[in-house]
Amino acid sequence: MSTTTTSTRAHRAALSSWRVACTVAAALLAALLAACDGHDGTTAASTAQANVTVLSPLQMEALQRQRSVRIYLPPSYDSSERRYPVLYMHDGQNLFDDATSFVGEWGVDETLNALAESHHLELIVVGIDHGDDHRITELNPFDHEKFGAGEGEAYLRFVVEQLKPQIDRDYRTLPDRNNTAIMGSSMGGLISHYAINRYPQVFSKAGIFSPAYWVGPQILPLTEQATPADARLYLLMGGREGEEMVENFAQMGELLSRSLPGERWRAKLVAEGEHNEGFWRGELAEAVLWLFEGENFAASASGE
Repeated sequence: MSTTTTSTRAHRAALSSWRVACTVAAALLAALLAACDGHDGTTAASTAQANVTVLSPLQMEALQRQRSVRIYLPPSYDSSERRYPVLYMHDGQNLFDDATSFVGEWGVDETLNALAESHHLELIVVGIDHGDDHRITELNPFDHEKFGAGEGEAYLRFVVEQLKPQIDRDYRTLPDRNNTAIMGSSMGGLISHYAINRYPQVFSKAGIFSPAYWVGPQILPLTEQATPADARLYLLMGGREGEEMVENFAQMGELLSRSLPGERWRAKLVAEGEHNEGFWRGELAEAVLWLFEGENFAASASGE
């Protein structure tokens, strides 16, 4: 056998091994990217309950963008003439459906269907989809040197001046502030806390889960000055969400202790809690029950 033939065969073998190695590396890289993106490359089956619908995209006049909104109607809605309290929530993609969520849903529809049966608590939930790349500015009412100008004021104008009037017109709501709440997590927690200070004539209750106060620390002095005395605030934080998050949460608790009666607010720190939908899902029922404690959960068509 010639030296040339041996060399050629060795070259072909090396080339084949190189191609196999490249194929394996490409597969591993794709798997890694999918994992980092929070998806496994497959389409999850829808887990939304039958009483959840998605509205046609709305034009956000204050921001000149379109936005999808998801509506949860309570189990008795179609068989009664009653009117219901309304809970406005952010990050609508993550509230009801695994198929649209990032890394799992809150299970808002399953939780409220269960509470309707066990506690006769029935609400309409309005889930506002987040703005993808705009999320961190839309849900921040303050400017940030890294993330840019805050668009939270314009986002809340959409909620208060455009979306809420449409919901009150198209659905049997109890539109007064005593029956209107707002809730969210992370950036959604920040904007929910800001909303009850900025629009106390609209919202009387706020669910503030894992709030990203570090993005908008201006909320701290604002809370001490502007929180309405009759507001109900439910704050939640996980002990594994980061030292700064937990410290800011504790600082907010100290401010609330000086500005609100103790029965008007609750701050719950869960030692093992992490920054994800699974944690928030597990705490949702307790928060909603506390926020609407003592309320008329459903009223007659006249609102009495």
